[in-house]
Amino acid sequence: MPSTPFSPALATFFRGLAAHNEKSWFEEHRDDWERHVQEPMEALLHEAEHRYGAGRVLRQHRDLRFTPDARPYREDTGLTAGGMYLSAGADGLQVGGGLYEPSRAQLRAARTTIDEHPQAAAALQRELDELSDAGYELAGPPLKTAPRGYDVDHPRIDLLRMQHYAALVHLPLESSLDDITAAWDRVQPLVRWTVKWARADDPEASDDPAPPVPGARSIDERA
Repeated sequence: MPSTPFSPALATFFRGLAAHNEKSWFEEHRDDWERHVQEPMEALLHEAEHRYGAGRVLRQHRDLRFTPDARPYREDTGLTAGGMYLSAGADGLQVGGGLYEPSRAQLRAARTTIDEHPQAAAALQRELDELSDAGYELAGPPLKTAPRGYDVDHPRIDLLRMQHYAALVHLPLESSLDDITAAWDRVQPLVRWTVKWARADDPEASDDPAPPVPGARSIDERA
């Protein structure tokens, strides 16, 4: 694939879609969507799956069943692969990964770990701090109070309040493939933490959706 996956034409397409989010406009510009959005995303997905595991490009059509927002199309494009995530739109890229919107079983497992395994909790805190220092934004928001069953004065209350275990960094649209994969690789320890500590009792979760990057240290080795 090209060393720079996306072109300014992708931003042009999504600015137009934002102004005319309707089927007639989309169909008139379908060729642009296929060339500047679909094709580069499929190529990037192939690269991501090779590195991190199975994934998919998110549908351009929005699910309108449970929302009053009647816009038929999402105004960016996204993919997931092995715990990694990328979105591309008029404002550039968001690149990162982790566990967003965990199931109740995953959330319970993560909080049990934070409560009962101080070393694993310390490893998570260190990784979150390092990601923040590197310019990543942590998915949120956290709970405003302690989750049910935990004391508000718990020594690791900030970790217990988390509702997502994911982080994203903003990159320019014209970022190189190397820059994108470097951003994904940097969040690998967080993904590995969610695999080990937050998915063990979830029957729908993959045993290992994010194979380690060759040469990368796991989050446990960073503790």
